[in-house]
Amino acid sequence: MSRPLPVWRSLLFVPVNVERYVEKAHARGADAIQLDLEDSVPLAQKAEARTMVREAARRVSTGGADVVVRINRPVRMALADLEACVWPEVGAIALPKVAGAVHVRLIAEVIDELEAERGMPVGTTKLIAMIETAEAYFEAREIAAAHPRLVGLNLGAEDFAVSTGMLPEADGLYVPKMTIVMAARAAGVLPLGFIGTVADYADLDAFRATIRRSRRLGFRGSSCIHPGQVAILNEEFAPSPEEVDHAQGMLSAYDDAIAAGRGSVEYRGKMIDVPVVERARELIAVHDAIAARQGGSP
Repeated sequence: MSRPLPVWRSLLFVPVNVERYVEKAHARGADAIQLDLEDSVPLAQKAEARTMVREAARRVSTGGADVVVRINRPVRMALADLEACVWPEVGAIALPKVAGAVHVRLIAEVIDELEAERGMPVGTTKLIAMIETAEAYFEAREIAAAHPRLVGLNLGAEDFAVSTGMLPEADGLYVPKMTIVMAARAAGVLPLGFIGTVADYADLDAFRATIRRSRRLGFRGSSCIHPGQVAILNEEFAPSPEEVDHAQGMLSAYDDAIAAGRGSVEYRGKMIDVPVVERARELIAVHDAIAARQGGSP
């Protein structure tokens, strides 16, 4: 499956009902601002928070960030959230505690109706599925392929750890997180997250090392809860200039080999064949997409 995917190296959570965070969000440099209606909004304030979504979306996007809204899981609350969130100013909805593929399709059906009623092209609003329970974990592949609106998949470490009775530490999260990578890649959507928990933000050096490792394991971007994490995500989820140079040189050498009737070639001391070339092409594609997002040339 192939579909256009957004460039979301960093998705910064911002409580929609906290003015001082909304006010500054546009200047944080995140690829996406993730306005939150779920965990960061107390139950008594959720109704009021919904009324703030559309204006907050306008404000946080003025620096060029995409806007994602994380809605609530109980169905009645989710439906009220969707009524408040499906507008042209909101690019995607993050679905917490997804129960299965049918859950995703039901939400997508509601969004179909809202977009049509509001004069929006059907399909405008994308979805991120968040797997956060042991039950849903075993349906990761079906969830990832549930609907064309879906562009990203992640595993919510804190809730998942509660569901499975473990601590949200790298050892226990490694296999579940890698399952998300495989399911997302199989469905052609973004594998979001990293091998760890979003709650750990104080040690930025350790955070950088975690993100660097996670990118090598196949992740393409992640949510974060602190502005200090944004630059690290943007840097570590982007190919370095050295990587780009190496990939471009490799592709040039491979093209020369193909033109000469050979299927493999040695480049900088390593044998290069089709899988290695495909990896280099993906790296260049990611680099080009980031450059296009930033308004520059690849």
